[in-house]
Amino acid sequence: MNDHPPVDVDLALVGGGGAGSLVLAALDRHGVRGLRIAVLDPVRKRGQDRTWAFWGRPGGDLDPLLSASWDRVEVSTPARRRVLELTPLRYAMLRSAPVYARAERAEERLGVTRIDAAVAALDDDGARVLLRDADGAPVARASWVLDSRPRPPARPGRTSWLQHFRGWWVESAAPVFDPGRAVLMDFRTPQPDRGVSFGYVLPVSDRYALVEYTEFSPALLTDAGYDAGLRGYLDRLGLDPGALTVREVEDGVIPMTDAPFPRRPSPRVVRLGTAGGATRPSTGFTFSAMRRQAEQVAAALAAGRPPVPAPAYPRRHLWMDAVALRALDGGRVGGPEFFDRLFDRNPASRVLRFLDGDTSPAEDLAVMRSSPLLPMTSAVLGDAAGRLRARLPRRAG
Repeated sequence: MNDHPPVDVDLALVGGGGAGSLVLAALDRHGVRGLRIAVLDPVRKRGQDRTWAFWGRPGGDLDPLLSASWDRVEVSTPARRRVLELTPLRYAMLRSAPVYARAERAEERLGVTRIDAAVAALDDDGARVLLRDADGAPVARASWVLDSRPRPPARPGRTSWLQHFRGWWVESAAPVFDPGRAVLMDFRTPQPDRGVSFGYVLPVSDRYALVEYTEFSPALLTDAGYDAGLRGYLDRLGLDPGALTVREVEDGVIPMTDAPFPRRPSPRVVRLGTAGGATRPSTGFTFSAMRRQAEQVAAALAAGRPPVPAPAYPRRHLWMDAVALRALDGGRVGGPEFFDRLFDRNPASRVLRFLDGDTSPAEDLAVMRSSPLLPMTSAVLGDAAGRLRARLPRRAG
């Protein structure tokens, strides 16, 4: 039981993972000073517990932290293999340890108070937020709360899939990887009955790489299922799993759904990360949107405004995602076919920026035109009918 009075702060960050770490670094970089800030998390994040991959232009605050980057990526389907030139963009890999270390340095410069407690309740009266621990004891009181804890959506979506994966950091005694090229999506894996699967290779050197097996589908696999998927993919690459040393294992589960994630569940609580809508429903990509959220929060506070970022994605993108998920879920279009046509009929930079939610309306229209028209049109009509049914009052049974 906590017998201490709650700490009074201007800003409380609930969760010290990726989203919170990006916010701390952005606050420091924007020169935000004089705010009383607290981070509440029972775990102090350190070391390598996850890997992020994203694309963008070279330069910027993350460049010194990158483990590797590539200006060429490979996308393969059973029909063809493409090597895409990304210039002026590049694909980059960022491991968690330098992100957490940078956030820790930012904490020191910002004078952050650390509270090693799990927050169980946020009582928002419209003027201040009281943060309570699992015993109901108040641990902090804040003018604003940025909450990056994973949260379920406000209500179930019409389509609820998961992006789930296992990655092995593998080391070879001989050079077997091409460090000048990442494998972004390799759909030559056996496809599940309901869903999409692909392999993924991020080489740090010619002997060391992260190799992943990923599925977009409604249900998780067993541990044996993920390991079998990885071994099968390594075989597909012509690599003997027995000749590789697995140095680390990474697992992940990311929601892919058209369900709504409220950004502001109460007047002075703002959600970030996946809970705040940063995950792109049709792809599971999250990191770039988290970066945008962190930059917008820091810029707002530096200007004396409320720390409320813009929606992570335009409404038209969320609508397009709902349509794509519905088409994939209903079997109207196959994942390899869908992505094959996207990359075949659009410049690589447009597809990558679309997947990241950073394209213009004109570019979105070009992407829509390049998708399988009849199945997608059927999905559009189904999505519209689903939305209409959701709005109609239910009759008593």
